[in-house]
Amino acid sequence: MSQPTSLEHPLPAGMRDLLPPEAALRRAIARAFLGRAELFGYEIVIPPVFEYAHTIERGLGTLDPREIVRFVEPETGEVVALRPDVTPQIARIVSTRLEGRPPPYRLAYDASVLRRRVGSRARTHRQISQLGVELIGVAPLDGDLELLVLSATALQQMGLPAFTIDLGHADIARTLLADAPNAAELADALAKKDGAELARLASTHPQREALLALPALHGEPELLDALPAAVAGSPARPAIEQLRALVNNLSAALRDEGVTGATLTVDLCEVRGLAYYTGPFYQLFAEGPGVAIGAGGRYDQLLARFEPASPLPASGLALDVDALRRALRLARASVLERPRRIVVSGRGAETFARSLRAGGTPAAVIADDPFGYARAWGYAWVARLGEHGVVISDPEGREADPIPTDTAVARLSTF
Repeated sequence: MSQPTSLEHPLPAGMRDLLPPEAALRRAIARAFLGRAELFGYEIVIPPVFEYAHTIERGLGTLDPREIVRFVEPETGEVVALRPDVTPQIARIVSTRLEGRPPPYRLAYDASVLRRRVGSRARTHRQISQLGVELIGVAPLDGDLELLVLSATALQQMGLPAFTIDLGHADIARTLLADAPNAAELADALAKKDGAELARLASTHPQREALLALPALHGEPELLDALPAAVAGSPARPAIEQLRALVNNLSAALRDEGVTGATLTVDLCEVRGLAYYTGPFYQLFAEGPGVAIGAGGRYDQLLARFEPASPLPASGLALDVDALRRALRLARASVLERPRRIVVSGRGAETFARSLRAGGTPAAVIADDPFGYARAWGYAWVARLGEHGVVISDPEGREADPIPTDTAVARLSTF
């Protein structure tokens, strides 16, 4: 039996603690996003951390089954799984717990998911913090538009100055790969944008010319107006027209909402989640993380996998909070700004701190070494109460003239 890990490194690989101020920023991001979702009519749900594996696997979507962490629940002997994704749980909730309520279902969540690192000998795990919204029962394109506008306005509200929304459509590649005996290999070549491999694999495919054109079709939305004839006249045309409509409607909606930092791009070669997504899908990018800060798409077939539910149009979008946090830090976004907290000491400190809190100013009462405490925990000011009023100092001890006690609370709110 292996010995317990030393408390010097007490967490399993891939797990982490969030310490101040990371936890404060995590909370601020969640508050901003979920607050924005509530303004759009979304209600928050809190699914369990694990549930029966067959429920999770039924709605697995784009994830590799090997990414799921399973174990036997001791009480029942059933195989359960730590959630690698929240969307299957949302589908279960809608089909079983919300039966009888009329659609559309607008649900939001704040959750961590756990995934194994596929291909790693160490078999470590990844803990991913997500904020997400799921919209079930709204017509295609309308639902995608709502989720994208909600997310873009939330990012702007957080103070992210610039970000990219990259749009694709699952039926573009799907229709062009239809009936191909080597469709999986072709999809892999498309994913890599490997023109030479595509040419070899598609040598006898009826849609060969359209497939060969796809790797170059990514960039600004204007490319949709100048498509090669082989693509424009292909079976993918209806999907391309849907994508064009979404781009046009999204551009207009973002202008109406006053969103100035969003850039739209399209990628007709994207094949992410062909077995799961049924229409448009999207990724959000910003400078800094090197990975998407958010992703989602349309999955109209998912709900029907959960009896007794009927098929309903559905879209979802989730933000990767860790990636978003890195982007916000690089941008010095406004959501990073924390209330200017004050350490209070001296006679009457409790009463004085109570008055500060009543006005919305965070205040901690510290009797011993208030300056050391302020420096260690990132407080902005130290307020020391004495016979001649309140002396305000920064954590290094640089002080201003005493302020009369009866006006100090009002003055400190302006610091």
